Amino acid sequence: MTVSDRWLLPDGVEDILPPLAGQIESLRRDVMDTCQRWGYQLVIPPLIEYLESLFTGTGHDLELQTFKLTDQLTGRMMGVRADMTPQAARIDAHTLGEEGITRLCYAGHVLHTRPQHMLTGRTPIQAGCELFGSASESADLEVISLMLETLRVAGLPRVHLDLAHVSIYESLVAEAGFDRDTEAAVFDAMARKSVPELDQLLGDCAPGSAGARLRELARVNGGVEALEAARQILGGASPALDAALEQLARVVDMLQESYPEVSLGFDFCELRGYNYHTGLVFAAYVPGHGDSVAKGGRYDAIGSDFGRARPATGFSLDIRALVALGQRAYNRSGAIWAPADADPALEGVIAGLRMTETVVRALPEDANADPAARGCDRQLVKRDGKWVVETLGE
Repeated sequence: MTVSDRWLLPDGVEDILPPLAGQIESLRRDVMDTCQRWGYQLVIPPLIEYLESLFTGTGHDLELQTFKLTDQLTGRMMGVRADMTPQAARIDAHTLGEEGITRLCYAGHVLHTRPQHMLTGRTPIQAGCELFGSASESADLEVISLMLETLRVAGLPRVHLDLAHVSIYESLVAEAGFDRDTEAAVFDAMARKSVPELDQLLGDCAPGSAGARLRELARVNGGVEALEAARQILGGASPALDAALEQLARVVDMLQESYPEVSLGFDFCELRGYNYHTGLVFAAYVPGHGDSVAKGGRYDAIGSDFGRARPATGFSLDIRALVALGQRAYNRSGAIWAPADADPALEGVIAGLRMTETVVRALPEDANADPAARGCDRQLVKRDGKWVVETLGE
């Protein structure tokens, strides 16, 4: 290994340098402040946990994304978190154990074995909120509304919100009674939105059957009109399907009233998180960016795997991605340059200024330093025996 190779970082891993680091931290603080103003309490889960805890309730969806290591104290397998949602569910079900409604928020690095897509790295800064203890549509709407508010705080341009409901696919597959191989093939084709493959797999299904409805549904996506098309295909097929469609309709009505500027859409092939989501799911997009900028949904089953069944819904987002996509103004306040002077009075002035200002104290090696290059727009100078702050260049 050459000397230069020693400083190489792994693919998908990067240093975050000024001023970007300041922009990310500023947004992280504002997102967490927003969540806490909505009543969500901050938690800081550990970076590593035993695998059984990290994978509990997620249907092992995270297993391929999780780095694994051996605990030198116990010999048990541990993992570096790839998602903080299961950790929040564990905290609610096991650590807090409170009755009634619990609202939690979090922000921190997660680690992925591979990037989720070409434009992301392997160390996203995940932030999110989870609401436990309510199965109501009001809870779903609160979480969606808070997600949209965080995107507004991030300065994102036009936001598009996709909605779906896990029970729709789940009910159709259960009614169809596919064998294991066929079900896996149908799921894969749906997830990839491959209509030709679905035609091949389900082309022999009788008209009006669950398989035929599933094949028709794969062709339905778009705006609010897509929901009406889905109702034409699925209406009256089963109570579960009717309930899911009615819930989507009610949520749409509430969102259109509260957020008329947000465009709404439906993708009934959306099966992200199918193994642990149990109801309404949603994802936010912005023009020109193919991947979602925030996503979430209902996952009522996870708490039972921790020994305490709790209805739950929440969302998560990547702070780093929001900074890159947003149009948020970042006003970094200037600093004050203080000379390398041994005057005791200067020490007192600097201490007082640092209560509200950034003060950069020159060191002996800074004799020829440019204060502006250090981010300073003012300086401390001695006038008539007193240290005063003046604009650089005066």
